[in-house]
Amino acid sequence: MKRLVGPAGLAALLGAAVLLLITYAGPGIWGEAATTRSVSDRWTPAGAEYLFGTDDLGRDIFARVMVATRLSLLLTLGATAIGVSGGVVVGLTASILPKYPRRLLIWLMDMLLAFPWLLLVLFFTVIWGATATGAMFAIGLAGIPNLTRLVYNLASSVSGQDYVRAARVVGVGPFGILFRHILPNIANPLLVQVSASASVTLLSFAGLSFLGLGVQAPAYDWGRLINEGIGHIYTNPMAAIGPGVAIVFAGLVFTMIAEALADHPGQGLRSVAAAGRASLFPRGTARRVRTDAAAPSGAGADPGDDGAALAEVTDLSVSFPDGEGGLVERVRGVNLSVRPGEIVGIVGESGSGKSLTAMALAGLSDSTAIVRARSRRFDDIDLSTPLSRKEGKRLGTELGIVFQDPLTSLNPALTIGRQLTEVSRTHLGMSREEARQRAESGLDAVGIAEPRRRLKDYPHQFSGGMRQRAMIGMALTAGPRLIIADEPTTALDVTVQKQVLDVLHRAQRATDTAIVLISHDVALVSGFCDRVVVMKDGEVVENLDARRIREEARHPYTKGLIACLPDMRSDRTRPLPVIDDRPGTGEQDGGTPKVGAVFGAARAREESPL
Repeated sequence: MKRLVGPAGLAALLGAAVLLLITYAGPGIWGEAATTRSVSDRWTPAGAEYLFGTDDLGRDIFARVMVATRLSLLLTLGATAIGVSGGVVVGLTASILPKYPRRLLIWLMDMLLAFPWLLLVLFFTVIWGATATGAMFAIGLAGIPNLTRLVYNLASSVSGQDYVRAARVVGVGPFGILFRHILPNIANPLLVQVSASASVTLLSFAGLSFLGLGVQAPAYDWGRLINEGIGHIYTNPMAAIGPGVAIVFAGLVFTMIAEALADHPGQGLRSVAAAGRASLFPRGTARRVRTDAAAPSGAGADPGDDGAALAEVTDLSVSFPDGEGGLVERVRGVNLSVRPGEIVGIVGESGSGKSLTAMALAGLSDSTAIVRARSRRFDDIDLSTPLSRKEGKRLGTELGIVFQDPLTSLNPALTIGRQLTEVSRTHLGMSREEARQRAESGLDAVGIAEPRRRLKDYPHQFSGGMRQRAMIGMALTAGPRLIIADEPTTALDVTVQKQVLDVLHRAQRATDTAIVLISHDVALVSGFCDRVVVMKDGEVVENLDARRIREEARHPYTKGLIACLPDMRSDRTRPLPVIDDRPGTGEQDGGTPKVGAVFGAARAREESPL
């Protein structure tokens, strides 16, 4: 009921109540007056006794309008249900079909959309005959192409969101993806379209009945009543206007209901379950993995190669179509491995291929990406081949993802609690209560107060930092062996950044979870990680031990990143250096940008006599 509070919602409730009351009680209250004939009262004008006057047999037109409400609305809702159900099923099916069957199905729907809608209705009416049931099927089927195109477009726009990709990682099947993650997020525009369809359907039935192609005598709906009253429009206008008023009123009610629902998509004590927390962060002797020996720093070498890798990719290449029949290679020749319990940072400027590399390692590359690699595996799972059900189940529990933007990574139509319990119920076989306790423990572990109450909140009710911590809690729910954190501190203030990193660090130390941290901040990565992988223009240019990054950096680009970081020894009288890519400023190592000075306002301040 909360979602209907407000003027529009109250008006919709009142209108719907009136229609339901008339539909249910109308025949019992006005049924006799609607059928009683009085030849002496035929074509009596509208007045106090007969609000809409009488027809050619002396029957009360107002009573007939009230009785016709039931048939008119039932036929309207039936046709709308046929159109909406068919559009949703066909549209969602098209969104998950392979490329060519999808194109064929959408092409067929587009071809049907090219025909005038009324022509389709008349075509189907001829097939099923001029009856009320035939008109209902005709109008319903004629509305499927329009709804199909809308649902397909909306589903396609949602299916690429991070929370849908994350659901695929945890092993949610195609039907779960469609009806749990996609359909709730397209409900708003779909409701508006349903209201429009209901209104148009109501008018269509009235039109077909007016033309004699819909409801047949002795039954009658609002369209037949208009047909009977139109001949006396000049002597008794209400005979035709009365049914028209009923049609307009019902259409307005449909619209107000949809608008009230569309404004609110979808629908407190601090309590932590000790058992849940223990299973999430078991006590043990796990500690951070550090490499005592100096790591090799060459671009072609991977310091993670000296031990058994939990996840690795060799000779990775990621390309995308350029729209002209060719390919654009964004990542090339990348070798990356992560050992159990190790924290590996991938650092570089925007567009250097950090996220593409990590998503390829997790098997989450975009559908348009062409991923090639000599080997790509997680533990003993080969990610370059289709996964079995058992392998998908393992990957869903042992690999956690923390995406860059938590607002797009969390499903806005589902509560935080439902999203945090998804992995536990899908893969761990927990009951609803056990999964809820595990989710509470996850929120408590990442520092969110009153976890039981906050499980009932939607993502928009969390702040940016809380959403990011909730994402980490979701990633930790199943006790993963590897977490890929794609710039988890982006757009967060320094205090919240520290909180987020502390949460990741505590989880890593408690569970020996390996972490791949993606960032453009070399200071953050070098202080948090065991090893740093530096990427530039889609290639790995250097692998370094995080503790000795300043001493061991050899590549000019890495030196440039480090030089841009101020420390206590920095000369505060001079502007901070930057990596200068401007033409004519000089380059090193065949095009690698060199470190230059800040231009613009900083240089102007330096040269100013003041």
